Amino acid sequence: MTANESEARRAIVNSYRELADAGLMQLSSGNISHRLGERMLITPTGAERTVQEDDIVLVDRSGREIGAGIPSSEWSMHLAIYANCPDAQAIVHTHGDYATALACQRKPLPAFHYMVASFGGDDVPCTDFAPFGSKRLGELAAAALGNRTACLMANHGTICRGATMAAATKTARKLEMMARQYVLSLSVGNPVLLKQSDMDETLRRYSFYGHSRIPEDGPAWSAG
Repeated sequence: MTANESEARRAIVNSYRELADAGLMQLSSGNISHRLGERMLITPTGAERTVQEDDIVLVDRSGREIGAGIPSSEWSMHLAIYANCPDAQAIVHTHGDYATALACQRKPLPAFHYMVASFGGDDVPCTDFAPFGSKRLGELAAAALGNRTACLMANHGTICRGATMAAATKTARKLEMMARQYVLSLSVGNPVLLKQSDMDETLRRYSFYGHSRIPEDGPAWSAG
């Protein structure tokens, strides 16, 4: 086993436990994978919080197991996303309560808050329904994640991608947080959605966020 594979296995296990402790991986719901060159590491079928590094299953790009273990039933969805999203290095699929509740309404998470833009657009889309483990579900999820880092899957749950395992895990937790806030907002009325121009400006600002100073859109402040 290479150092990269060992590190990826450890990252998957740590992510699974973090998300389980946050309530996003209840019982054996959800799965996590990590790209490994032309192959993929993925949690085994029926994985729970007790999953160990040696339990993680290595598969090739066709889904054939390399070594012991049975991969998650959603292995084909993960491979479809990696094929469609070359920059994705990690994928997290969860069944968090609030985001799954929205997915069961078959509605996107709209622009009720500026942070929705952090997922790459003016909403978090919801796919049509397809049976779990099906090729069609993989196609739908891969298409929805083409220009987003997260999406809802109708009557199912959520899936998030990231350039690192830490990024994908953070995105999954943030999506559940935003879904909870949206549901709470709905409980007291219809939230006022941001205008397209507001979201466009937010997206522009997110293009700088985390790696450079965000340019101001007005005159610089100076001490008098």
